[in-house]
Amino acid sequence: MKNINSEDAFTGLEAAIVLIAFVVVAAVFSYVVLGAGFFTTQTAQATVHTGVAQASSSLEIVGNVMGIAVSGEDQINYVNVSVALTAGGTAMDLTQMVISYSDNNGGRNPNINATPTLSCDDLTIELDTSVADETLLQWCVGQKINDLHADTTPNNLLEPNEIWVLTIRAPDSATVNTKLTYNLQPAVGAVLPITRSVPGGLNPVQALY
Repeated sequence: MKNINSEDAFTGLEAAIVLIAFVVVAAVFSYVVLGAGFFTTQTAQATVHTGVAQASSSLEIVGNVMGIAVSGEDQINYVNVSVALTAGGTAMDLTQMVISYSDNNGGRNPNINATPTLSCDDLTIELDTSVADETLLQWCVGQKINDLHADTTPNNLLEPNEIWVLTIRAPDSATVNTKLTYNLQPAVGAVLPITRSVPGGLNPVQALY
């Protein structure tokens, strides 16, 4: 009787089919592995590019932070902060910057509004200390030093080598011996925290440390 388990009939055609099946499986597996590798590489590149963009678009403080007390009371009404781009930084649109405030007296304001066009001429709140609604606090650009567009059409881009003096309104809780913090959050880049203490005695103008 013939042995039905004999492999004598295993032809070259069948061997070719098996070989092709192995090649197809290996090709699909290689494609999946390569695709995952390409995706990982692209993700890493995007992360690096984002990090470089953020690192190159940060602000730094130039000089002292000045407290302005014009009310004749025991609190400051404004702070003047001179800011510039860090070395190698790219131009930054300050109209998109968010400034928040907090102090150890419980004063909080998550978004101090910028004036239209960032001009201090547009301040809707002058030195009126009777205004209690701190949501109306505003900030503006009081001065532009080394302004690259002083003789042309002005813009709202802080550019390399420029120094802008920001005038930021302070709430009623910014009294003497108070530690206050302003956080400057540009559209792209790291937050610049500014923490200073109001001295025990106030002059019309003083540096905050």
